[in-house]
Amino acid sequence: MMNIEASKRKLGLIAGAALVSTLVIGCAGGSLTTREKGAGIGALSGSAMGGLIGSALRHPALGAAIGGGLGLGAGALIGDQLQGRENQAWEQDQQIYRNQQDLSRQRQELEDLRRRTPEY
Repeated sequence: MMNIEASKRKLGLIAGAALVSTLVIGCAGGSLTTREKGAGIGALSGSAMGGLIGSALRHPALGAAIGGGLGLGAGALIGDQLQGRENQAWEQDQQIYRNQQDLSRQRQELEDLRRRTPEY
């Protein structure tokens, strides 16, 4: 009997982790954002850790559910911060590109002016 209960618990843990990962992946219309990746990783790792802790306390499903929820929240927060940094870096790269284009244009204009006007 104990072996059957242990198998049921393991099966429940695996099913819970599969459900959470399916929900996280299924909600994405395109490629996953950094925030979504963080949430997914947090949910899966939280479920696994919660399941292990819950198993020690003889409530693996409850532990996995609580751990998954906490991991989801923490992962989403971390992913959101990383995504914000990525967005900021992209905006800075775009500004650098625009500045380089302006500089090239101004150099060309200066060169054109030098060719047009005679030197004294």
